[in-house]
Formats: sequence, C-alpha cells, structure tokens
Amino acid sequence: MSAGIDPGCVRLSLVSADGRIGAVNVASERPQVAQALRGRPADAAVRLVPLLFALCGKAQGRAAELALAAARGAEFSAQIDAAIQHEALREHLWRWLLDLPPLFGEPALKDEFVAAAGWAAGGQRAELAALLADQRIANLCRRLGAMEDAPAAPSRCLPALDARASLALWPQLDAGFCARPHWQGVSAETGAIARRQGGAGGVAATGAFAARWLARLAELRDWAQDQARVGAGGTASAMPVGSGRGRALVETARGLLMHEIVLDGGREERIADYFIVAPTEWNFHPQGPLAGWLVGRAAGDRAALQGFAAHAVAALDPCVRWELEWL
Repeated sequence: MSAGIDPGCVRLSLVSADGRIGAVNVASERPQVAQALRGRPADAAVRLVPLLFALCGKAQGRAAELALAAARGAEFSAQIDAAIQHEALREHLWRWLLDLPPLFGEPALKDEFVAAAGWAAGGQRAELAALLADQRIANLCRRLGAMEDAPAAPSRCLPALDARASLALWPQLDAGFCARPHWQGVSAETGAIARRQGGAGGVAATGAFAARWLARLAELRDWAQDQARVGAGGTASAMPVGSGRGRALVETARGLLMHEIVLDGGREERIADYFIVAPTEWNFHPQGPLAGWLVGRAAGDRAALQGFAAHAVAALDPCVRWELEWL
C-alpha cells in the first residue's frame, strides 16, 4: 500500500505447554481500506483503489472497476485479463527466484527474475519455459523435497468460482465475512494450490509447504506452454448483486480477491458501502492450515521453531509482513 498507510500484519501467537506448542492464534491485522472509500464519489473512489495497494495493484484496481460497473448493472463473464495475469506471473516469479533461494541459504536469482519478468510481460513463452526447465529450478525443487515439511494432509480449498456462482454461496458480503471469510461454514484455502486441486504438476505427491510452492511453479509452466485457461491466475468476472450493488471476483497470485460496491442511489453516485475480501484473510484464517502445521511441535528450540514457522508462512504467502510472539 502507499507510503503513510500501514498495510497491516499477520500475527502468529504461540502458546507452549509441556515442551510443545499447545495452541496457535493466527490474526490478520489489516487496515480497513474500505472505510476510507465510503462517501466518496464512485468513480474517484475506484481510481484511488490501486494507489492504496503496493501488491497486486492491477488486480485490486480491476476488481474495483468491475465491481462498480456491476453496481451499475453490467455483467462480465469469467475471462483471463492479460494485465492481471502478468501481475500474477510476476508475483510467482518473485516468490520462486527472489524469495525461495534465501530460505535455503542461497542467493536470490536477481538477474533471472528481471529477465523472466520481462519475458512474461512481453509474451516470450519459450524463453520463460527454458528458464523453468533450467537446472537451477530443478535444484530448488530438490531442496523443497528435502526440507523439513508438514504432512500433506487434504486441504479445504475453495472451488473454482466466478461472480455469478459466488452469489449462491454469499448473497451479500459484510464486514464480518471480510474479516473471517468462510466456505460452507468453515475456513478454506485459496491460491494456486486451490486452483490445482487435482494434484496436477506433482502437487499431491509432496509435503504441505512444497505442494504450495510447486503449484505456483505449475502455473508459471502452464503460461509458458500456452496452457493457461479460464480459472487460472488472472481470471476476472463481475455480477450485479442487486440494485446499485455489484461484485467482482479476481484470481490473483495469492488467490481469490473479492470486491463488492454499494452505491447510495443519489444523483452524485457516491459509495454507500465497500467490501473487500483479500486472499490473506482466507489463507491466514484462525482455523486455516497454519495452526495445524504448528500445534504439537517441540517448543524447546525456539530458533528452530522460528525457522519452521517462516517456511510455513512463506508457503501460504501473505501480502503483508508477519510477526511471531510467544504467549
């Protein structure tokens, strides 16, 4: 988000008992951006949205535009938006080339990232495919397979949804849902792992952390091989919810982003209410996978546990910083 606005934090609180982690509290502490948009002229508010988010600004901006159009009565069927898709690819490349190597004590692949981001933006699929087949990527895959990991238990993942289908699950969004979203009454994970729920790309045959990294890599390879389809990262749709109310869904690198706009119905057409459900609220839900990965682990070596927690958080990929505290 822009300077001067704290983007928030995922706070991980651990309670130890008898030498093991007995309880884990996961809290996503995010600023209420939607509150700052209420009362503003609709078009001006929508133009402000991408300026408020440093990560996935194109996805946030497009979601705002589509939600406003839907509030005015337009419907948009699910399709891949090239700008959002390229943003998602860049985020995946950032994770794999800049963030993943240092988790193993290796230098970030900075030059490779710059080149790969350029290839994705320029539609140079063959060049990106060659990099993804490079031995350096194979070595990172090997390191993922060898690292300490959590068991790959079945995950509750969001199904593929477009805006129209989402109305059957959530007829209208509200502040409580935005803070703790749920699917069929329970927490659910979103992102590349959810978009690849059949285990394609070797996802099902690994530990929990590795599976999530490999799902991102599989999405990169799909694009490089021109196999990405509607439902992949970059997919966007929108639907009127009712008179003066519209919803947009966008699949970002980290997962499902939802915007819902309510117009006041006045002549100046201002924002009466605005709701945003970000992927981090799904993936770092208090009843999400993170707590399950940590409960029961030995708590004697706090440095080792901090390292394991760092790998767990990186697998889920928050869009804000994270902090660990002992209670």
